[in-house]
Amino acid sequence: MPTPTKGPRLGGSPAHERLMLANLATSLFKHGKITTTETKAKRLRPLAEQLITKAKRGDLHARRHVLTVVRDKDVVYALFDQIAPRFANRQGGYTRIVKTGPRKGDAAPMAIIELVEELSVAPTKAAPGRVAARKTARADAVAALAGEEETAAPAAAPAEDEPVANEPLASADSADDVEPEDSKS
Repeated sequence: MPTPTKGPRLGGSPAHERLMLANLATSLFKHGKITTTETKAKRLRPLAEQLITKAKRGDLHARRHVLTVVRDKDVVYALFDQIAPRFANRQGGYTRIVKTGPRKGDAAPMAIIELVEELSVAPTKAAPGRVAARKTARADAVAALAGEEETAAPAAAPAEDEPVANEPLASADSADDVEPEDSKS
């Protein structure tokens, strides 16, 4: 986390400021963009970019550092597995602040802070053995679960000209299987 600035804090104590920035970072990673005041957006930017840089490393130590700030494990998972690979080619500048105008109630200057879109996806270097094996196993399991419902197409009906395997051939001449209707009465 960047060192706190001198002067007034965003909410009160330094601890409250850290918690507010952590909540803002969580919301930013969950939704992709948030609307907040310009001051909070400017204070959030360095923290969010440091967290994305740690997520790009992708190791357990970096994940534990991010978990000290972002407490939601689902958001941390999305940060490491979805957001960080988007920025594999970028060396920084993962966020953008767009000023929107004053807030209606108190005329506070508002801004939108958002994650910038990826420029182009390049193949990343292969992960170490265990991590790569775990990711491929997880991807195979998800594909198998998703593939059972979607790819299970009904079997194609055989053409009328072709006999079906496992069924005896019936000729039009054989009347052994058909009983006459008169004999039933």
